[in-house]
Amino acid sequence: QVQLVESGGGLVQAGGSLRLSCAASQRPFSMYHMAWFRQAPGKEREFVAAISWTGTSTSYADSVKGRFTISRDNAEKVAYLQMNSLKPEDTAVYYCASVHWSRDYKGEYDYWGQGTQVTVSS
Repeated sequence: QVQLVESGGGLVQAGGSLRLSCAASQRPFSMYHMAWFRQAPGKEREFVAAISWTGTSTSYADSVKGRFTISRDNAEKVAYLQMNSLKPEDTAVYYCASVHWSRDYKGEYDYWGQGTQVTVSS
């Protein structure tokens, strides 16, 4: 059973930064693509960013390009989402997700964390 645990959420002013972390129990960690999704109140969950199992390919939603950076540390078994220039519309619960390397890292994800709240005040 894969477990994903997010951390690093909180309250920040517009223009500020946060770094989310996702610790994963999948073995080996390096053979899973990792991604971040978010869900704002009253809205459907949406894709934010993904990184391939090798770390060489990344994908971002248009709304976060140039502001967010996804990365991974396979030795530490952690994925990150660095969020800069935060806007009030970035307020949401952020979820970490993973899927086996044999699948498309831009496709569906199988394993999900519980989420961490990010609130950006104006």
